[in-house]
Amino acid sequence: MIQRFIELGDGFSDIYELIELAKANQHRLVHMMALHTIIDTKQVTSLVVVLKPTDPGKFQALYICREGIPNPNYVPNQRYELFVQTAEELNKTVIELSVKASSMFHEKELYFQHLIGILRLNHYIMPLQ
Repeated sequence: MIQRFIELGDGFSDIYELIELAKANQHRLVHMMALHTIIDTKQVTSLVVVLKPTDPGKFQALYICREGIPNPNYVPNQRYELFVQTAEELNKTVIELSVKASSMFHEKELYFQHLIGILRLNHYIMPLQ
């Protein structure tokens, strides 16, 4: 099984693409997630759409808008509300986790591997096979 983050951007206009991906793939939609972190002193959030693995191929895509949305627990914002509203329309609950900032990692791929480990340990995605 290959599990990979596909970064769409930081969540400004690309959040609409993330939402459309969730809607268009609702038959494969597993989770909608909000990953909260702190960059410098800013509370920010990454939004993630997790899809079921493909069959055949066993490829699991995790689409992410990384660290570009203000954390809604500190700064309510319309982009996050739109994401939550979409989750409700698709009968999903937004799963919220606190994670390290991507800036703490030397490479973005190391950050994504760190997140995959967290998601596996918490049984949000399938373990390594």
